[in-house]
Amino acid sequence: MLAVNHKTVVLSTVVLDIHCRARMFVGPSFGAMLKQAREVRELSAIDAARAARISPAYLSKLENDAVKKPSPHVLQQLSEALAVPYAELMRLSGYRVPGESDDNAPATVGAALFADLTDDEREELLEYLAWYRARRRSRRGNGRRPEG
Repeated sequence: MLAVNHKTVVLSTVVLDIHCRARMFVGPSFGAMLKQAREVRELSAIDAARAARISPAYLSKLENDAVKKPSPHVLQQLSEALAVPYAELMRLSGYRVPGESDDNAPATVGAALFADLTDDEREELLEYLAWYRARRRSRRGNGRRPEG
């Protein structure tokens, strides 16, 4: 039971961290989020572009934030190809999402990226997170500046 509660806390922390960053305008850009979603799905740029029915060159422009506001049609195709909620892609691209207030911007991309993790993958992530945090605490305690 304790492990399940721990998982819930960690996954909530990930989602809340993304949510807090987005509200402070410090979080990852649309392009960085798109690339992260593609990498989490283990898709090459060519395979993701093919699945979204766009050119690999255009996907590269999107991932590098060279396109300021992709069309809703392209966002729909990306949503289907990368299993990321369409409304979230719209919001991150600067479009207003009907029925959603500016204060109520959910962090559903983070949830979508981790939705299909296996139990083993979750355990590995939790172990890595615990190791990483312990390392940062240890470095702070030694007077060394933490990385990351």
